[in-house]
Amino acid sequence: MSTLVFVEHHGSELQKGSLGVLSKAATLGDSDVAAVLVGAGVKALAADAARFGAAKVWVCEDDALDPPTPQPRVDVLAQVVAEGGYDTVLFGNSVLAADVAAGLAARLDAGLNWDLADIERRDRELVGKRPALQDSVYVDVGWTSEPRLGLFRAGSFDAVETAAAAGPEVVEITASLSDHSRGARIVDRQLEEAAGPSIEDADIVVAGGRGLGAPESFTLAEELAKALGGAVGATRAVVDAGWYPYSAQIGQTGKTVSPKLYVALGISGAIQHKVGMQGSSVIVSINKDANAPIFEFSDLGVVGDVHEVVPRLTELIRQRRGG
Repeated sequence: MSTLVFVEHHGSELQKGSLGVLSKAATLGDSDVAAVLVGAGVKALAADAARFGAAKVWVCEDDALDPPTPQPRVDVLAQVVAEGGYDTVLFGNSVLAADVAAGLAARLDAGLNWDLADIERRDRELVGKRPALQDSVYVDVGWTSEPRLGLFRAGSFDAVETAAAAGPEVVEITASLSDHSRGARIVDRQLEEAAGPSIEDADIVVAGGRGLGAPESFTLAEELAKALGGAVGATRAVVDAGWYPYSAQIGQTGKTVSPKLYVALGISGAIQHKVGMQGSSVIVSINKDANAPIFEFSDLGVVGDVHEVVPRLTELIRQRRGG
């Protein structure tokens, strides 16, 4: 088996999701796991990719490939798959990666399994695990042809550094772009201003639901997150009501997070929300409804009014941390 992982970057930073997939690929028994980096200034990131399991790093460095559009990356990956003879290509889910994976599947007439949560080698074959029935069960999925393409949901794997004995083999390639890949371009980008870590990368996430009662009550979640050094998330109901921006939505139609600590404030625990946060290491829930479904999968549950419990908790944390 020869595996290639599409490693996404934003600026000079490799993305945690794709590094997690790279780390996982390195455990599947392939001694020649490769990463591919596409964009401006990516050669400088090759050593970082090696730290997470890449023995070889394909680099396509070209200012014309920034800002990122999917079709040029489809061209580059198709070229790398052909030159390297890869039978497996893996992606960590993002808006860009999902576009690239779909385009590459069409280009190579290859099978694509998406929304994967895990993968393993079984009887010399790769077997993926995919949630089904609203994440109540996991099903085994496979591929009937090569190359195999897999797209993993966010937060499926931790990005684990490996003790590489030497630097990676770096292979530089020149992009051979088709005419239609040059047809679309990004004319402007507006970056959302944000303080603190993103909910996808944060080790601690404090999420609020309709149980907070009003949009101004989200200051409870924000203050607690600030005291803990974490990020703020929200449920779909909150986002739909206009209480908080979509970028903070966690759940089936939002983002998937897997922090070390997840604190749920006034969240009932509907299955759609559970899908987005069930991979958290420790789940703490505060809700005045003792029968709220979220308590069924929480490590610690507090039955009480968030407006009374959270301010006291925040103050206690500040005192303990000397802040």
